[in-house]
Amino acid sequence: MSLSRSFKIWPLFVAAALTVVGPTVAAAPRTHVPSVIPTQYRYATVGGIRLFYREAGDPAAPVVVLLHGFPSSSHMYRELIPLLADKFHVIAPDLPGYGYSDMPAADQYDYTFDNLTTAVQGLLNQLGLTNYVLYMHDYGGLVGLRIAAAEPKRVKGLVIQNANAYLEGVSDLVGGVFLPLWKEQNDTTVAAARTFLTAETTKFQYTQGAHNPAALNPDAWTLDQALLDRPGNAAIQLKLFVNYQTNVALYDAWHAYFREHQPKTLVVWGRGDPLFTVAGAEAYKNDLKHIEVRYYDGGHFALEEYAGDIAAQIKRVFAK
Repeated sequence: MSLSRSFKIWPLFVAAALTVVGPTVAAAPRTHVPSVIPTQYRYATVGGIRLFYREAGDPAAPVVVLLHGFPSSSHMYRELIPLLADKFHVIAPDLPGYGYSDMPAADQYDYTFDNLTTAVQGLLNQLGLTNYVLYMHDYGGLVGLRIAAAEPKRVKGLVIQNANAYLEGVSDLVGGVFLPLWKEQNDTTVAAARTFLTAETTKFQYTQGAHNPAALNPDAWTLDQALLDRPGNAAIQLKLFVNYQTNVALYDAWHAYFREHQPKTLVVWGRGDPLFTVAGAEAYKNDLKHIEVRYYDGGHFALEEYAGDIAAQIKRVFAK
């Protein structure tokens, strides 16, 4: 066959092929991809401190404020936020000295839990948020319960994830380090406290008690440690370690808040937590009537493994 003859036949061949293939492609079933509400990443200046926060959902929807713990940031809520955003307006700030918020030096900002609370309250006021559900983890509980006790009418409910407010919940691991530190800050007690700032301990907080440690995303503790390792951050954490005793002094006041105001409460607790024990979760039942406690086969950061179910429980209890 001549070359010119081939060029004349080739367009006919392509046309025939498209006639066969075209209808087959057009008839293929389309896969439905659920829409995901995007998270916005924002900053606000409160009391001279630039605070970073994540935001998602309809501003007209009920508000959930996600308060992170040590040594994390709002990054710990990266999976939970889009799961809640179809029903709630979600706000997740980074505390001063954590995540992407400002980290003034320890001699330039008084790192106390009262001041962390003032920063979060200022952000909520600046955003015009007058009622909300508080989701609290670890340090977030110490900030959130200060907010709730000070402004109980604003708080429409509590979600408590491994955030301790009872002496019964303090593990030997925590008590053995912090009780001596509170009694006296010396080379021995400070050195013991500094073990909580190491990469090994940060990873331990995520993996100890987890259902499947091999399935945990190492980005979480790697980011936490990178932020802990910033110059000057150790001094900040040590100040908060010492100031932690002010939270224990407030336990009775928080229990009185529970008994008087009876906020609807959902406790979601990793039963393998090496820091805060199951006894601490059970203790909330002593003072709260409208409470549901759910245990997970996980550790201190149970949200890393159970974000889907925890989101479903929050919607079931609070999305009305």
